[in-house]
Amino acid sequence: MKLSARNQIAGTIRTVKPGATTTHVTIEVSPTVMITASITNEAAEELALKPGMPAFAVVKASDVMVGV
Repeated sequence: MKLSARNQIAGTIRTVKPGATTTHVTIEVSPTVMITASITNEAAEELALKPGMPAFAVVKASDVMVGV
């Protein structure tokens, strides 16, 4: 996979939870770090996402927010 995005975090899919219009996908990066993405159901189906699959969380820096 080649992407222009530099924020690519490798991990393993732990959960895939389809909803009415979006699917929540949780990727385990380490035993203490999980990243959850919300993607369209269509995209999740096209990617054939399953728990245990290797995957990347690709973060678009302009969309990251931090709160304290």
